Amino acid sequence: MPYVSQNLRPLFSPLKPAFFPLFISKPYPRSFSLFTLLSSYKRPRSVPFRDSLNLARRYSSTFRERKGRGREVTMEETAKESERSSSFGFNKRRAEGQDKSDRAKKNPQLKERKLNPTNTIAYVQILGTGMDTQDTSPSVLLFFDKQRFIFNAGEGLQRFCTEHKIKLSKIDHIFLSRVCSETAGGLPGLLLTLAGMGEEGYTVKIWGPSDLNLLVGAMKSFIPHATMVHTQSFGVASTSDAASDGPAPTKTADPIVLVKDEVVKISAILLQPQCSGRSQIKPGEMSVIYIFELPEIMGKFDPKKAAALGLKAGPKYGELQHGKSVKSDRLDIMVHPSDVMGPPVPGPIVFLVDCPTDSHVEDLLSIECLNGYYTDVSGTKSTKTVNCVIHLSPASVVSSPNYQKWMKKFGSAKHIMAGHETKNLEVPILKSSARISARLNYLCPQFFPAPGFWSLQKHNYLASDATASSEGSASKTCERISAENLLKFTLRPHAQLGLDRSNIPTLVGQSEVIDELHSEIPEIADAAQHVRQLWHGFKESRKELTPSNDNGVMIEEPWLTENTLPSCLENIRRDDLEIVLLGTGSSQPSKYRNVSSVYINLFSKGSLLLDCGEGTLGQLKRRYGADGANNAIRNLKCVWISHIHADHHTGLARVLALRCDLLKGVPHEPLLVIGPRQLKRYLDAYQRLEDLDMQFIDCRSTTESSWGIFESDKESNNDRSSPESPLHFTANNESMKDISGTLFDRGSRMQSYWRQPGSPVDYSAYPFLKSLKKVLCEAGLEALISFPVVHCPQAFGIVLKAAECVNSVGKVIPGWKIVYSGDTRPCPELVDASRGATVLIHEATFEDGLVEEAIARNHSTTKEAIEVGNSAGAYRIILTHFSQRYPKIPVFDETHMHKTCIAFDMMSINIADLPVLPKVLPYLKLLFRNEMVVDESDDITDALGVAS
Repeated sequence: MPYVSQNLRPLFSPLKPAFFPLFISKPYPRSFSLFTLLSSYKRPRSVPFRDSLNLARRYSSTFRERKGRGREVTMEETAKESERSSSFGFNKRRAEGQDKSDRAKKNPQLKERKLNPTNTIAYVQILGTGMDTQDTSPSVLLFFDKQRFIFNAGEGLQRFCTEHKIKLSKIDHIFLSRVCSETAGGLPGLLLTLAGMGEEGYTVKIWGPSDLNLLVGAMKSFIPHATMVHTQSFGVASTSDAASDGPAPTKTADPIVLVKDEVVKISAILLQPQCSGRSQIKPGEMSVIYIFELPEIMGKFDPKKAAALGLKAGPKYGELQHGKSVKSDRLDIMVHPSDVMGPPVPGPIVFLVDCPTDSHVEDLLSIECLNGYYTDVSGTKSTKTVNCVIHLSPASVVSSPNYQKWMKKFGSAKHIMAGHETKNLEVPILKSSARISARLNYLCPQFFPAPGFWSLQKHNYLASDATASSEGSASKTCERISAENLLKFTLRPHAQLGLDRSNIPTLVGQSEVIDELHSEIPEIADAAQHVRQLWHGFKESRKELTPSNDNGVMIEEPWLTENTLPSCLENIRRDDLEIVLLGTGSSQPSKYRNVSSVYINLFSKGSLLLDCGEGTLGQLKRRYGADGANNAIRNLKCVWISHIHADHHTGLARVLALRCDLLKGVPHEPLLVIGPRQLKRYLDAYQRLEDLDMQFIDCRSTTESSWGIFESDKESNNDRSSPESPLHFTANNESMKDISGTLFDRGSRMQSYWRQPGSPVDYSAYPFLKSLKKVLCEAGLEALISFPVVHCPQAFGIVLKAAECVNSVGKVIPGWKIVYSGDTRPCPELVDASRGATVLIHEATFEDGLVEEAIARNHSTTKEAIEVGNSAGAYRIILTHFSQRYPKIPVFDETHMHKTCIAFDMMSINIADLPVLPKVLPYLKLLFRNEMVVDESDDITDALGVAS
């Protein structure tokens, strides 16, 4: 077993979950004074009544597991099983991937609803996902009393619905206007969250063009099949095989009817690009026009006409109003509804149009089945009147003469322009998160810089000007309305037919947020002044700081004195490294925290992403602005994914697809993606749908032992990647690290079985490792090493080590070292990897009182994460990946936080500011002093077991 310090040894001894002794160390000398409020304030642990119910519900679903024979097993029994099988506390069955049989098998069901034909309320509404960041397609909600339909599910939809209290469990159908990462990036997380609701879970019916089958095939690698059984594609399958080309579908065919009931008829018309010289349709190129048609409203009943036809007041009046003919009471005649009812009111019609390119416009103009919806075709009036057209088409397409000509055919219909470049609000879509960011920026702008909205707004103004200049004569006949978040078009009641702006969020400036903060916490102004003094004092004292000469592992806490720095920070520059926490929550996106992603900014040397949960691209755009984020994507050196759980990788396809698009026509190398082998299956399947332009490396090929074999073969000129060499052979015992006596013993089902002496080594990865070595050198990095951790099969952490440098007087300065834990229990492999780390970014999903739940889920508590860092001698510890039950700030004990800080979304930590980092924590606690520990979403009961 690897060496473990005395301080951490209790973690790796037979488990008694309720008792984790504190470190025995010298008291931490406070070198700065805090005003009385900070030093005496204690966070209340009382929980509101609603949350106590949630905790009780969570206990029943989380603290009890099921065996294959149906017997429920308590957490205590799970801990005892772990105790017998290992030397530290963890859920072995979960780590080995065998816990699926322990849980009751769910069979997610479609909800059965009794429809309401009268529909007192019906409307379409813009759900503005991506409108402030341009990273994804907006969604559209079609709302009825008893039914909900959503069109497009881009990244951030789930977080948006949580923010605006749109209950996911009420959604019945999801329609995709195209099948790509822009329109479907939020679908995997949404399906997993729905599957985690209730006893059996819920699912929805998913509709899309034929490419939907490719998306479903890719998602099967990490989403249970039962959640995707209700998917239905339509139209001719796209293909890249010219031999399979068939005749193009006729344009005279009627729309494809997808849903038809007493409430609404939803039809689809396929659009495909008309490209000269290319007859086949590539996957992802098909787009859809959706048509919503509501039934007509019966005319008003006229009792005078009924009396004149010999009818007595009574039940026959009702039958006539329901469309039935009746016999007259006084006359020998049949009375028909048309005899006593006024003229019917036609049902409203809405078009949703996604025409992504000019080549699709040519196809749009040739669709003959739309003639019945046009106001004037060949001198004849249309048989159906369209009330509203929602355009998802980009401004470059909308501004084309042919598209504007097509728009005029709808006469007086309202045209809502929802394409990205047409209009983007200055109002952030995620208002709660933006409010927290503004408060953090006021308190500590050094770690929480202002969002990069300026370049985004400038970009929007230019786009708006370009669109406005092209409207021309179209505006004389078409009423164009720029889409705004939560803009409604009312369909029922008929008297209110038209636009409704009452739900559009108002602009709340930063000054208003800060005024509110001053009113709520009067002491915050002094706190902000104290934080400024911290930086001023740090700059003044920086000359007096002395680098540590001891680079070895220290049992005692090494950074207790204010005037000691790790030697790697000597002569450090601000353009050497910045760590940006893009997502700091776990399981599913929430109002205040997105899911996992860490952006490693090396400035002129490029950048890396460590994990890439849903919404990562949107977070980059909120941090750096539209142009800055695009540059960050262009300059990515590689992406590293810790494990296959959805909250760590479902934003990857969107990032890769955007990079491919941004670098089109520019010489470049495919992006290196390092991850667990299951991720490769997903990406390979997804690439049939959308070009990702990447090369994959298994995390196992980047462990210390694998790198050792690679370097050894390189020195001996043994190129085992050549065709003449075998792809696999057995490594000798000396090449592999001896880790007997640990969780990863020979014969264990754990993910590191392959590391044992005599196990196969994959030499087909050698060409990619050579590319990675080159990329690391260009980025100024000496090493990128993956190491196994205890969470699920194929779960890893990572070490990044900067190359050493020589200062102006010829002294060799060692490079900094960053360690990221991924999701894990405390384990010896993590401690070893973190020895002497400059920064340890460690997950801290649960508070200290929930250690049993942490063991069951194979996560860590805040105290355990700190103990790992202390034992390894890490200089700074950043805690992240908090359970969403802590919506704003997690519960923690300040006793051992003297070199630790709590991460928040968009927190940006420059390596030059590391000495100040822990000193900010008490002020952050003041900022959230009035916050209670509550689950923020009533709609999501417990998706932790599904997504993490």
